[in-house]
Amino acid sequence: MPKYYQFKVAGYYLYFTSFCTVECMHVHASDRTLTEGGSAKFFVKANGDCELQNKGILSDRDIRKIEAFIKDNYHEMYLKWAQYSKNGFYGEN
Repeated sequence: MPKYYQFKVAGYYLYFTSFCTVECMHVHASDRTLTEGGSAKFFVKANGDCELQNKGILSDRDIRKIEAFIKDNYHEMYLKWAQYSKNGFYGEN
């Protein structure tokens, strides 16, 4: 399961799974088992903005921190995503 980074952001790993690559680019945030259960799911738009699909166990404060991190790093994160998926950003056809 690919992590976007080896470090945690707001106490959570940012990652996606091999099953995720059939969807558009998104980011799961989890601090434990790196599974979708309990994780937050952020769909990433072409401008770096996010649509939160699932809050999971994250607080609103942690969600804001992660959204800001994604906004600042989404180009780099997309390069990692594109190694595994041909699907683009959220909202693109």
